[in-house]
Amino acid sequence: MTLAERARAFRWWHEAILFLLLVALFATAGALLPNFVNVKKQLLLSRHLWEIAILALGMTLIIITGGIDLSVGSTMGLCAVVFGLCFSVTSSLAVSCVACIAAGVCSGAINGLLISRMNVHPLIVTLATYAGYRGMAEGISQGTSYSQFGHGFSRLARGMWFGVPLPAYLFLLLAIGFAVFLAKTATGRFIYAIGHNETAARFSGISVDRINFGLYTSSGVLAALATIIYISRFDTAKADAGSGFELDVITAVVVGGTSIFGGRGNIVGTVLGLLLIHETRLFVRSYWQIDELRSIVIGFLLIVSVLVYRALRHTTDESS
Repeated sequence: MTLAERARAFRWWHEAILFLLLVALFATAGALLPNFVNVKKQLLLSRHLWEIAILALGMTLIIITGGIDLSVGSTMGLCAVVFGLCFSVTSSLAVSCVACIAAGVCSGAINGLLISRMNVHPLIVTLATYAGYRGMAEGISQGTSYSQFGHGFSRLARGMWFGVPLPAYLFLLLAIGFAVFLAKTATGRFIYAIGHNETAARFSGISVDRINFGLYTSSGVLAALATIIYISRFDTAKADAGSGFELDVITAVVVGGTSIFGGRGNIVGTVLGLLLIHETRLFVRSYWQIDELRSIVIGFLLIVSVLVYRALRHTTDESS
């Protein structure tokens, strides 16, 4: 079995397992909580999912290269403060959104430059900016929260179209775009090559530094988009926006079958991982009424996903 065939077999088995786990979860939840499997309720509660889902798209590509971005939540905090500060000065939502996206671009570009040009490990860089961006947000805002952006802006996150939350359409478009980019373009294939062996990719003529810079910059842009949705949902912009999102995003990507060591993963798996984590947390909160259990569940799913990944990898390698 060739490397490509093993990768396809691994992906198929992993996605099949995730799908069966989702079916089992819904069957269990439906038996214990009859109202849980309600389409309207599910769509309403999905409002808590979309910011993390958008962040997970960029994180998938970064982890496939063997990198990681621990700063996405802190970037959201910085973008939120920039948005709120600009709105307090200009009273313009358009200017505030542009400033927010610009802050995301700059934050991601700083990560990309340090990683691609200074050759600092992504873990070290993004751990530093994880603290740095949050500190900048708190320093700029001085604990001030910005609010009252208008009812029309709130509809961006809370509005529905044909019964589906508006952010879901944005996520769908982004997910399709990222999936096509990863599977059908030369750069997408280069991303996998970097994850398999960065040194070999460089000797093959692949512009590793350019791709890494682009991926971390795009992660910053996605963080800015997630921030706009977050502010719209809560009608508040403050420095703690996105706090703790890093764990949820990375867990969703890894549960979805993306190898933390690089070289494997796709958008479909990430979407299934997002759904499994989201539905598991909803079920735990609805059935046991204990919010603290949600963090325990996330940690448990992360450990189990790594064990499943190793087992599947061993099985597919043996079959070759």
